[in-house]
Amino acid sequence: MSIAVLVLTGYAWNSVTSLENNVTRLGGLGLGTGKDGAVDILLVGTDSRTDAQGNPLSPAEQAKLHAGDEVATNTDTILLIRVPNDGSSATAISIPRDSYVDVPGIGRTKINSAYGSTREAKREQLVEAGTPDAQADSEATEAGRQALITTVANLTGVQVDHYAEVGLVGFTLLTDAVGGVDVCLKNAVDEPLSGARFRAGRQTLDGAQALSFVRQRHDLPRGDLDRIVRQQVFMASLAQKVLSAGTLADPSKLSALQDAVGRSVVIDDSWDILKFVEQLKDLSGGKVRFATIPVVDEQGWSDDGQQSVVRVDPAAVHRFTSSLLDKPKGGLDRSSYTVDVVNAGTVDGLASNVSTIATTRGYARGATSTDDSGSVTSSAVVTSEQSAGATDLAKQMGGLPVRVDPSVPADHLRLVLTDSYTGPGSITDTGAQPDATPAAAASPAAPATSTAAPITASGQGPQCVN
Repeated sequence: MSIAVLVLTGYAWNSVTSLENNVTRLGGLGLGTGKDGAVDILLVGTDSRTDAQGNPLSPAEQAKLHAGDEVATNTDTILLIRVPNDGSSATAISIPRDSYVDVPGIGRTKINSAYGSTREAKREQLVEAGTPDAQADSEATEAGRQALITTVANLTGVQVDHYAEVGLVGFTLLTDAVGGVDVCLKNAVDEPLSGARFRAGRQTLDGAQALSFVRQRHDLPRGDLDRIVRQQVFMASLAQKVLSAGTLADPSKLSALQDAVGRSVVIDDSWDILKFVEQLKDLSGGKVRFATIPVVDEQGWSDDGQQSVVRVDPAAVHRFTSSLLDKPKGGLDRSSYTVDVVNAGTVDGLASNVSTIATTRGYARGATSTDDSGSVTSSAVVTSEQSAGATDLAKQMGGLPVRVDPSVPADHLRLVLTDSYTGPGSITDTGAQPDATPAAAASPAAPATSTAAPITASGQGPQCVN
């Protein structure tokens, strides 16, 4: 998770140079080359009780993290991030830890055990053949990583170009390095297994609290799927915090970020961080988006009936990743435009309703506000300059006029609505409402697809979650 933020923000050049020199490198992973038009990064969060150099965490650190003393190599967080070669956007796709998949050499099992099961099987084989323990551990760990990379590639249809791995301690160090991260909960929680004890509403979490927040899955309505949503909104808030001027201009925070990565993150040895950050120098928080692969059955069972699993269809996941990550040839990328909605009339909830409709049609959700000054007399799409996005949004909202206003932020569209507005989401609109099942859900690929607003690092404040 930490490397996701660091490599997707492109902070001060001298800091990245220091990161290049300090981060732990891995070799022999058989990765891709990015020649498909995008850099595809597999980000793995493990439940390891060691740091990046293999040193065990102290008893005090383990107690602080509510990690227990279990020794394992489960990958409880699996993210596939695609960044177009021009660095214009980044989309992180979460893969549920209990996804039931084919693992090379293991067979059908949960994806979070691909790394650990392969590692233990390989280690046992090497030790029995007389390989020294240290060498067996190293070779077995490499085999585990390769098995996970291959499994993710087979499931998503996306070749992995780079690999990054972080353990429990790295997550807490990074959170503390930026001075805590804001989250928002719909209800108060008290769950002892993860150590999650939080009040309802918006709050700032330190590193240990943040780990409990993203690890909790018991007592959540949708279990691991709700945990994934928590991880996504947390990472969006964290990315926005790193992107903020307060972090980028603070040498002590940048130094703490470097230290956190140096102690806790490992990446592949073919990754040129300096070149990659140069690609991302213009990336804004609104262009960092999060999604989850489609699920066939979130309460399924393994083939032998012994394990509760998340059932997925690889063919459906391939279609999903293709449609989500690849821009239509010759088509408009609506997600590249953030739509802010202003209610300049007297209809309660109009801005929120129309904002949700714009989001379900592919635009990035922006801010909603009211303007009761009476200075606005007609509805319109307001843009900093004429663009295909403004024209498209105007058409989508029932044929509104387009006005140019240089004060509108770049890549934003401002939808100003008065009482005369009669387009989608207005009080006169009797068509399908935003909570209707989207067309994509008509296929077996998306029974668990949500119409909730996409999660981005746009800086509009943390989205409230279960």
